[in-house]
Amino acid sequence: MNANIYRILRRLSYAVCIGMFIVVLNGALVTKTGSGSGCGTDWPLCNGKFVPAYTIESMIEYSHRSVTGVVGLLVLALFIYVLRYAKHHREALYYSSLTLLFTIIQAIMGALAVVFTQSPPVMALHFGFSLLAFASSFMMSVVARRYERGIDSTSVVNSVRAEFRYGVWFTLLYTYIVIYVGAFVRHTDSSGACMGWPLCNGELIPELSGGTGIAFMHRVAAALLFVVIAIMSHFAYHKHKDNREIQLCGIWALILCAAQIASGAVVASTITNPDLFLFASLLHTVLICGLFSVLCYMSIRVWQLRQK
Repeated sequence: MNANIYRILRRLSYAVCIGMFIVVLNGALVTKTGSGSGCGTDWPLCNGKFVPAYTIESMIEYSHRSVTGVVGLLVLALFIYVLRYAKHHREALYYSSLTLLFTIIQAIMGALAVVFTQSPPVMALHFGFSLLAFASSFMMSVVARRYERGIDSTSVVNSVRAEFRYGVWFTLLYTYIVIYVGAFVRHTDSSGACMGWPLCNGELIPELSGGTGIAFMHRVAAALLFVVIAIMSHFAYHKHKDNREIQLCGIWALILCAAQIASGAVVASTITNPDLFLFASLLHTVLICGLFSVLCYMSIRVWQLRQK
């Protein structure tokens, strides 16, 4: 393959990754502003029109649909380009396929949520698939950049032990569970059921019922996540001094987790201020994307650097 093909692949991968990030952020905006019903129960039209009447809710919801449609076409173009020019690169074929698959799933779930009212657990899963689509596009961008630079990501220089590899995979799985619980809090409107931070409604352990129990469970899960990532990062840094890449992944995972918890505290503290609450919530989503993507990348790398 010539350099121009790799250059186009990288640029297309970057465009898809940025687009998927906007889709995730726009979806969070729809949820936080309660704009999910801004187009009624019509899909793909909005209140029976191709161009909806101007209301804040309808414009937010319709913009989310429009962005998702454009990004979906970019995802399809990337997949076709990989099939045409880079199918011999297994990683590229794998990540482009996953991006396309998760994009289709989350788009279908989004359409069904409009036409048929979905339960909070299903809507939380919708966010989970959107996050998986973004993480897949992020990994595609990473390998496309490597291809252009002529770097073989599958070569093993400094291997990692199986125990550490399993620890990284456990951390990724637990992180996804915590993110799902957070999305469940959002879709059950339970954020306001646990006022204040670090106390919940002025209590260390509140009455664990209804929305309060859901929100408190998320806080406990997030605190445990920080402990899990701190332990994983400790071993990444101190047991892999000959592998700067693994060390940096551990450092960034810890930084992003700490920032995510801090943004969660800001979310809990700004519930009574709609503007600050919306900003803090979107920042929380941005940090979630970053943390999950770093852990996905780390999970792939510890597999590629496994002892043989």
